Amino acid sequence: MGNLGVPELLIIGVVIVLLFGSKKLPEMARSLGRSAKILKAETSGLRPEDEPQPEVKQPETKQPEIKQADVAQADAAQIARLQQQVDELQQQLKNAQQGQKPAN
Repeated sequence: MGNLGVPELLIIGVVIVLLFGSKKLPEMARSLGRSAKILKAETSGLRPEDEPQPEVKQPETKQPEIKQADVAQADAAQIARLQQQVDELQQQLKNAQQGQKPAN
């Protein structure tokens, strides 16, 4: 007595499906998993071999210093490119309104 074989486990599985329905079983399994996780978290500090590990600090990586002048120069270059694109689009619009082909 006490040894469960494959046929007995199948019968138990069929009875459980009949009792609870196939739609409730996944929900019950998730609930059981959450409960086990909570129980494990609550009991983890009770055993002496589960001493908390000291936190390991990650070495700080130095970010390259960006000079304000470099940022301003990059911004100015981007503004110039955008202004050129705006001018080109305005010219294309003007040409399209006049019925001319856009110059490429």
